[in-house]
Amino acid sequence: MRAVRFKRKVQFPKFQRLVQEAAVRLQAGRFEEAARLCAAARAAAPHDYAPFYVSGLVALQQGRAAEAAEWLLQARRWQPKFAPISMCLGLAWNALGRQSDAEAALRLAVSLAPDSAESWANLGAVLVTGNQVNTAIECLRRSLELNPRSASSWTGLGSALLLAGRGGEAIAAHNRAIELDPAHPKAFFSRAQALHACHRTKEALADFEMQLKRQPGHLEARSYRLLLLNYRDDVSAAALDEEHRAYGRAAAASVASRVTPALGNPADPDRKLRVAFLSPDLRQHSVAYFLEPLLRHMDPERFELWLYHDHYCVDAVSRRLKDWVPHWRNLVGLGADSAEAVIRADAPDILIDLVGHTGLNRLPLFARRLAPVQVSYLGYPNTTGLEAMDYRFTDEIADPVEADAIHTERLVRFAPTAWAYQAPADAPAVTPPPSTIDPGAGVTFGCFNSLSKVSDTTLHVWRELLAAVPGSRLVLKSAGLEAQVWEDRLEQLGFPLDRVDLLPRTATVAEHLACYARIDIALDPFPYHGTTTTCEALWMGRPVVTWCGDRHASRVGASLLTAIGQSGWIARSAGEYVQIAAALAHDRDTLARRSAELRASVSASPLGQHAGQAARFGAALRACWHEWCVSSAQLVAAAG
Repeated sequence: MRAVRFKRKVQFPKFQRLVQEAAVRLQAGRFEEAARLCAAARAAAPHDYAPFYVSGLVALQQGRAAEAAEWLLQARRWQPKFAPISMCLGLAWNALGRQSDAEAALRLAVSLAPDSAESWANLGAVLVTGNQVNTAIECLRRSLELNPRSASSWTGLGSALLLAGRGGEAIAAHNRAIELDPAHPKAFFSRAQALHACHRTKEALADFEMQLKRQPGHLEARSYRLLLLNYRDDVSAAALDEEHRAYGRAAAASVASRVTPALGNPADPDRKLRVAFLSPDLRQHSVAYFLEPLLRHMDPERFELWLYHDHYCVDAVSRRLKDWVPHWRNLVGLGADSAEAVIRADAPDILIDLVGHTGLNRLPLFARRLAPVQVSYLGYPNTTGLEAMDYRFTDEIADPVEADAIHTERLVRFAPTAWAYQAPADAPAVTPPPSTIDPGAGVTFGCFNSLSKVSDTTLHVWRELLAAVPGSRLVLKSAGLEAQVWEDRLEQLGFPLDRVDLLPRTATVAEHLACYARIDIALDPFPYHGTTTTCEALWMGRPVVTWCGDRHASRVGASLLTAIGQSGWIARSAGEYVQIAAALAHDRDTLARRSAELRASVSASPLGQHAGQAARFGAALRACWHEWCVSSAQLVAAAG
C-alpha cells in the first residue's frame, strides 16, 4: 500500500493531529502506537471515516484481516465514494479467502478511481486467485499504462503470464521489474519461478539463491530451491539431505516463538480416525491420479476423510474428489494463521502432506504441529527436512533401508510399490509401436517428462543410444518447451538435430496420451525419474527404460517396473541403460508383444489393484496412530 490518503481534511484540530500522527507511525511500521492513536481519534470523531480507515490499514499491515475488514466497512459507511477504502477492503477480504467479496470491492475501487494504478494492480492479483487469469493480465496491463515504472505491477504481470502458460513473456516482465527495482522483494523469486517453468533450472537456481542472499528467512524460496536441487546430477544424496535439514531448522526457527496449542485428540487406538490430506493439486494434476484410487477404497467405518485444497482451480477432478469424502475445504488465499485456525478447528488425527517441496506448499504449517500424526506422501521424492513431519510413506525399492539415514521422517514402506495409479477414463486405446507396423521405419525413443528433469547426464546417454541404434529418432514433449533453447542445447551436446522432434504441451490429457502412438520405447530421465509419466507410458503400451540410482527420485522407475514384473528394463549404469534400450529396439517381435500386454500388466499389479493398496495404506495409517497412542500414554504415565 502507498502512503495514507484522505478525501478531505478533517475539521477538528485535535482529531486531525491524532489521525496524521497515526498515519506517520503506520508508515514507520510503529503499528501499536498507530493503533492507540487511532483509538483516540475514533473516540474524538466517531462518525468520521478517517480514523476507521487508518485503523483498517494498521490491522491489515499487522495481518489481522478480519479486524481490518470491520474497520474499513465502517469507514466506507461514512465515506462510500473514497476509492482507497474499497481497495483496502478488497485486500482484507482476499486475505480472508473471500475472493468474490474482494473482487467486488476492488471493482468498485477502480470504478471510483479509474486512474488508480494501485487499484488495477490489486484487482489483477485477486483475479489471479479467482482463476480469471486472462482478465487479470488485462488489469495489470492497465495498471502499467497508468504507472509503467511500477516494479510490483511488472512482477504481478509476470506471475499472471506464467499461470497463462506464457513463460517467455513472464520472464521478460520480471526482467523489467528487476531493471526498475533490483531490490524489489519478490522480483528474483518470481523470475526464478518463470525460469523454472521454462526448464532453465541453472538460471532459476541462481535467482532463488539471490533471493535467499537478500532474505535468508524466505522459506518459500528455500523450498523451491530444494526442488530444483533434485534435478541436479552433481549433488550427492548426502548433500541433498543436509540442504533439506537446513530448511527444517529454518522452518522450526520461524515458529519457535509461537505458543503451540495443545492437541486434544483422544488417544484411543481403535476409534474412527480423522484423516486429512493437504495439497494444491486436488484437481487435474498427477497427484490426483494416485490419490483418487485410495480415497475411493478407504474404509468409511474406520476413517473420516478431509481434503484441504489449496488452489484457485476447482475443476471436474476436484468435484469428483469432493464426492468421495465427507469434508472439503479450500485454503487458497488464506494466510498461514487463518489456514492454521481452519485445520485446528477440524482437529484431524492424521494430517498428510501431498506436496513436499513442490510449488505452493504449506510445510511451515506442519512445523506448527497441527495434528498428532503428520505424514509426507506422494508429491515429493525426498525428505521434507522437518522434525515435525513424523512419517514418510514409500516402499522398499524406492527407499531401501539405507535411505533411513537421509530422512528426518521415519520411512513407512507400506506396500510393494508406493503408488496406486488410476488411468484417465478417456485414455486412447493402445496402438502398436510404429516400428512394428512399418518394417522399414526406424525405432523412435521418447520422453514426455518435464524437461527440467533432463540433465546433461541423461542427454549424454540418449546421444549414445541414438548412435547405437542406426536410424532411430528421439521425441521430447513437455510443457514450457522453448524449441530454440533446446535445439541449441542439443546441438552443443552433439545431437543430430535431424533425428530429434520437439513437441509442445497438448490441450488435453487424451491428446497427450495419444502422442505415445508416435514412439516405440519411453526413456526415463536421470537422476529425477518420472512417476505419472512412467505410468502413462506403460498404460499406453510403451516399455520404459530406467536407470536406478541412489535416492528416491532416481529409484521410482525401478519400483514401478518391478511392480509390473519388468525388472529387466531397469539399468544400473549408463552403459546398461543403452544396452537395454537398444535390445528392445532390435527385437521388434518382443517389442510388439510387450506393448500389447502392458496395460493388462499394470491393471493386475499393485498399481492397478486399488482396493488392496488402499487397505495397505489404511493399515499403515492405523499403525502410525497406534504408535502415537502408546507414546501419549507413556507421557501421561511419566507426568503422573
